[in-house]
Order: sequence, then C-alpha cells, then structure tokens
Amino acid sequence: MRLGQWLGFTGILAAAYILWQLRQVMLLLFAAVVLAVIINHLARQLQQRLRWSRRLSLTVTLLGLTVVGGLLVALLMPPLLVQFQDLLELAPQGFAKLLDWVEERLVDIVQLLPGFSDDRSARLFVDSAIRDLIQSFGDRRNWTSFSQQLGPLARNFLSVFNNTVVAAAQLLLIVVLTLMMLSNPQSYRQTFLRLLPSFYRRRADEILNACEISLSDWFLGILISSSAIALFSWVGLMILGVKLALVNAIIAGFLNLIPNLGPTLSAVFPISVVLLDEPWKAWAVLVLYIIIQQLESYWLTPTIMARQVSLLPALTLIAQIVFASIFGLAGLILALPLAVVAKVFFEQVLIHDVLDRWQHLHYFKHPEWIGPHPESEQAAIAEAEEETF
Repeated sequence: MRLGQWLGFTGILAAAYILWQLRQVMLLLFAAVVLAVIINHLARQLQQRLRWSRRLSLTVTLLGLTVVGGLLVALLMPPLLVQFQDLLELAPQGFAKLLDWVEERLVDIVQLLPGFSDDRSARLFVDSAIRDLIQSFGDRRNWTSFSQQLGPLARNFLSVFNNTVVAAAQLLLIVVLTLMMLSNPQSYRQTFLRLLPSFYRRRADEILNACEISLSDWFLGILISSSAIALFSWVGLMILGVKLALVNAIIAGFLNLIPNLGPTLSAVFPISVVLLDEPWKAWAVLVLYIIIQQLESYWLTPTIMARQVSLLPALTLIAQIVFASIFGLAGLILALPLAVVAKVFFEQVLIHDVLDRWQHLHYFKHPEWIGPHPESEQAAIAEAEEETF
C-alpha cells in the first residue's frame, strides 16, 4: 500500500474510534433527529391540510404536544404516587398472604411424603422448617453491623441520584437539539450533505428522504398499535375490576414502544396491585396481558407494520440485543427507529448502490462507468454461460 492509502486507512480507524467513544452523544443526537422528523411531519400535515404557514403549523404542533404531554403527566403521576404509597403500606400484608399461600402449598406437598399423611404432622414440619430458615436469615444479618451496611446504602443512593440527574440532563439536551433542528431543518440537512462527496450528494438526499418517510410510517404504525394496546388493556382491566385501569392501560400503550420487553413490563404494576388486594386476580391479569401480547405479536403488529415498515420479527429482536449491548437502556428504547434507519441504509446503500451494481471483475478497471455497461454486461453473461456449460 502507498503512503496515501496508509494515511487514509489510519484516518478511517481514527474516525471509527472517535465515533465509538462518542456513541452515547451520537445516540442523543439520533433521538433528537427522530423527534424532529416526527414533529416536522405532523407540522407539514397541518400545513398541507389547513394551508397554514410553516411557523404557525409548527407552533400549533408544539403547543398541542406540550398540552397532551402535560395532561398525561397530570393524569398519570398523582394516582401512581398514591398507589405506590399504598403498595409500600400493604406490602407487609401482601408478603404475609404470600407466605401463607406458600405454606399451604408446602403442606400439601409434604403430605405426599411417607410419614406425613395427616395435616397436623405436615404443618408442624413445615412451620419448623420455615422458623429455622427465618432464624438462620436473621443470624446472617447480625453478622454485619449497621455501620458496615450504611456505606453501600449511601453509595447506592448517590448512584441512583447521579443517574437521575444525568438522565434529566440528557432529556433536556434532546429537547433543545430537537427545537434547534425544527427551527431550520434544511440548513442542518444541507450541512450534513456537504460533508459527503459531491457526486453522491443527490443520492444521499434521496436516502435521507427515504429515512424520513420510513420514520414517519413507523411512528404512525406504532401510534396505532399503542392506542389499540391501551384500549384492549383498559377494557380488560375494567372487566376484571382492577384499580387504576386507565392509568395501567396508558402505561401499557407507552411501553409498547419497546417491542418484546415492553408488554412484559407493563403487566408488573397491575399484577402487583391486585396481588395485594385479591391474589386470584393476579392470574387473571397475567392471562389478559398474555392474550393481548399474542394479539399484538401475531395480528396487530403484522397487519399494521407490514403496511408501514416491513421489519422481520427476528431482525427486530436481533436489533434490540445489538443496540442494547452497545448503547444500554437508551439503545433498547430506540431499537426500532435505529433498525428502521439501518434497514433503509442497507437497502439503499449496500444493496442498491453496491451489490446491485457489482459487475464482473474487469468492470473495476473502468471507474468512469456509473451504471452497468451494456456491452460489458452481455459479455460477462456470455462468459458465465460458457463456464457453466
């Protein structure tokens, strides 16, 4: 390799290393771009339908989203805080009920053993075993003094506080970047295109348009899917008589943004609520959420997303694992839009611009050919047929 080639290769490695070190910042920038694309799409729809100016359409869109967000926070936070306090107060009672239930099941199992056929002997054996276990646990706790436990507790509290402050600062940065991009999106777009070679700028602009369309379609599909999940959850929880049915349904709709894992997380809160009130309802709520998840996985999402963004389920799961391992929790939340954009780049750049134009080896001797050369293509086909037969 020549000196220039070595310098270019070294520059590519250095750029890749810098991007890897700045991957969290790049993820925040991507989140801001996704929000800007979605809000800009909504404002454009208002502008086209109502013949408003862009500034008026954007202002109305931002005000509408702010009002909706404020109403959701006002609707969700007070009952969630009250219910969380009730959970803390009722947790000992629920734990006692759970222990009683476990004890009854253990008694039933012990009665199957030889020598414990009657209920009294089996219950005495189980009570003695539980008492010894609790006493052993208490002795272990006494091994460590309170002063030794205070340090880890304080460090954990500081860690949680630090993570909360960092998350709030990152969220504020995303909002600020989104508003900056919305103020003049074309300027930022043209700045990005100028970083690319001149012969590829028009093609890159087409790819950016395809990414914008795919992200808008994904948002529309996930909005319909999340609304349907929230409606199904609300109706089912109302039928079962679960407290805060509307709040739990809205949470289920929001967590639907995280595929595969979100529906499972959305079932934790209603199950914990009914477990302290009427334990048998916990199984009913679990069955309800399993049914809703199956409907979402096998009917709702394929029906909606097939028309909006065609993402294979296995590729979606792989994207979640990959982006979560690279970016952490934020990568898991943004796995779907990242997968949507990656799909567009793979289709447009790798497949269309590279692989579809991959000709016979001697094509590379003529870099001036932008498209397939007819005569050379026919010669390559004839040569391949001769080699085959």
